[in-house]
Amino acid sequence: MEKKQPTYTQAIGEIEQILEKFNDSQMNVDELGAQVKRASELIKLCREKLRKAEAEVAEALKEE
Repeated sequence: MEKKQPTYTQAIGEIEQILEKFNDSQMNVDELGAQVKRASELIKLCREKLRKAEAEVAEALKEE
């Protein structure tokens, strides 16, 4: 079963949590790699969602 993708807002929130943990030195070395990988995946997801939204807006404006 495929895991449901977070919304853009959820992804941004999770990225902010990861950054906060990192900035507050709450992240140990053992979890650093996994958290960086997760943040990278979330950033990629956000970029894809933004590109899709941009294309939808451009298409809607073109139809007018």
